[in-house]
Amino acid sequence: MRRLARLAARTPAERERYLDLLRALAIVLVVLGHWAIAAVEYDESGRPDGHSALTALPWAYPLTWAVQVMPVFFLVGGYANAASLATHQSRGGDAIGWLLGRSARLLRPTSALVLVLAGGALVARLGGAQPDEVRPVVWFATIPLWFLAAYLAVVPLTPVMYALHRRFGLLVPLALAVLVAAGDLGRALGPANLALPNYLLGWLAVHQLGFAWYDARRGHCHPSGLRTRCLPMSRRAASAMLLGGLTVAILLTGPGPYPISMINLPGQRLANAAPPSVALLAVAAAQLGLILLLRERVERWLHRDRPWQAVIAVNSVVLTVFLWHLSAAVLLVGALHGFGLLPTPEAGTAAWLAWRLPWVLMLAVVLAVLVAIFGPIEASTGRPRHLRASARWAGARAALTVAGFAAVGYALAANGVAAKTAPEPLGWPVEALVAYLAGAGTLRLLRSGWGSRD
Repeated sequence: MRRLARLAARTPAERERYLDLLRALAIVLVVLGHWAIAAVEYDESGRPDGHSALTALPWAYPLTWAVQVMPVFFLVGGYANAASLATHQSRGGDAIGWLLGRSARLLRPTSALVLVLAGGALVARLGGAQPDEVRPVVWFATIPLWFLAAYLAVVPLTPVMYALHRRFGLLVPLALAVLVAAGDLGRALGPANLALPNYLLGWLAVHQLGFAWYDARRGHCHPSGLRTRCLPMSRRAASAMLLGGLTVAILLTGPGPYPISMINLPGQRLANAAPPSVALLAVAAAQLGLILLLRERVERWLHRDRPWQAVIAVNSVVLTVFLWHLSAAVLLVGALHGFGLLPTPEAGTAAWLAWRLPWVLMLAVVLAVLVAIFGPIEASTGRPRHLRASARWAGARAALTVAGFAAVGYALAANGVAAKTAPEPLGWPVEALVAYLAGAGTLRLLRSGWGSRD
């Protein structure tokens, strides 16, 4: 508590505390949503298996408009990346040094998860488990990494995209949204692969709005019109975003061709979340409008000591909570199954609904233990050193940094698309595990100062 009090006292006056709260709330919603919607059953071989119960709960589809919080992550990420990049450059740092600093906070807790799961899979194999028994466990535990793969594609583009934002302002996310709509049209009329660019374009569009929020807070708004660099912050503009986004989303999912659920369901050709659709962008606009409407009141509340200290505490381990919350489910299911106490009520039934509360409470206890063990890895990530490349190594350092990010992003994406039942000896596709270790190791070496000077 004393440490939290010290951190709270050192908070800069200009900090947008609301962004930290949004990040923490979004993580909590994701965790609770995944836990609440999980259904566990036994497969044909008698092993526990998990899946989403959402298909059995059509009445819950409209609720996904509120609990689909990936846009909030990228909005907050855009603001945070613009702020940290500007600060880093004001202190004499370069874009590559900034990227290396961002990689530390993202990859240290992620590497802990990757190594523990791979090590656990190796121990299980030595104990006699078969590859097709190990892979489903690792697959389920690593579901959160699909989001990190998308985010790791956006972060390296921040210096370039922020420069475009400074020149073209809100025209950039508007153009990206048009490209997302074109991708949707392509997958509606032709091969689904035509929408693959939407994985990047959709999240970049939301990320750009975070830039516009940052510039609005700093008063860097010129030029005017759609080329303005600033997000409209008035209550009238926020209400227009909320109502306009909802109207467009309703039209696209009612008479329009898009499904109501903003979380992907099996068998959907024009799904909304993976890749992002223009309907999800409309919902994101509505969410942004609501966020801005609440901003001033919540920001005042966050200037009280206790609420702000609680937000600091959550954010110090927020990525750890996100990364390990499904591993908590794996451990709990394994323990209950081992003791013969695992309930498997059919999804959507009264018994399944009654099981939600004890299920979530037990998961919270398991996750608290995991955060106590692995949280310090994230919480100990300090400020990056402001290193600049020596003239001899500047080009190589930049190329290796980009290659490191690309390797890690590829590894996480490759693991996500690999089959749940693939016979992987270590639970991971071998090429994905090698690429991750190579990419993360390269970035770690560069952060240590190789080829750089203070």
